[in-house]
Amino acid sequence: MNKNNTNGKPIIRLEGIEKTYVLGLGNEVRALDGVDLVVEQGAFVAIMGPSGSGKSTLLNLLGCLDRPTAGRYFLGEEDVSQMDDDALSEVRGRKIGFIFQSYNLIAQLSVIENIQVPLIYQRKDLRAYHARCVELAEMVGLGERLHHRPNQLSGGQQQRVAIARSLVNDPLMLLADEPTGNLDSKTGQEVLDLISRLNAQGKTIVLVTHDDKVAARAQRVIHMRDGRIEREETRAAARH
Repeated sequence: MNKNNTNGKPIIRLEGIEKTYVLGLGNEVRALDGVDLVVEQGAFVAIMGPSGSGKSTLLNLLGCLDRPTAGRYFLGEEDVSQMDDDALSEVRGRKIGFIFQSYNLIAQLSVIENIQVPLIYQRKDLRAYHARCVELAEMVGLGERLHHRPNQLSGGQQQRVAIARSLVNDPLMLLADEPTGNLDSKTGQEVLDLISRLNAQGKTIVLVTHDDKVAARAQRVIHMRDGRIEREETRAAARH
């Protein structure tokens, strides 16, 4: 895999991002406190930090699942900082693929149907995308299991379905939240191999993890503490 396959074009730009949550009795918690960050297209970035450091809040903001209290967030050329919920939802469907620790598959749907879910939200013609969905299932090694349901798959296979689903709209970037957290070490390595291959093909990856072995796959590792970026490492991504 290439050590650095970015093209120098910013895909994420955060300027002075703050996020404050108001709790009961007027108490406030500042989850993010003046975060500045630029991620270039094609990068593989890992975000690390102890519980309460702000890494999950940051991932939610990057994924347009929430908006900042202050500061600006540019995703590609769009300032998404102050968009309303409908606009954020549209951006999510168009530009962002999500990979979750718990897979978030729909139990009643087959592999191919789970891969199609983002297309349904985007009101796309499923017939026009059928070949692409089959291709993605084959890419993640599940071409023979298109009609299996999640309870007929292993954890690693379920996460592969989730990865295929995250790619179906050809998003600008993939956001992964502890993607190997529920997997044994061997299966986790296989899933990381797949994510690394996607990055080698040019897909931008931002991944939250507590595991340094997972973070070692990334070219940049951002360490957070108390809602701020404490330090950053630049690495040659591990070869596997």
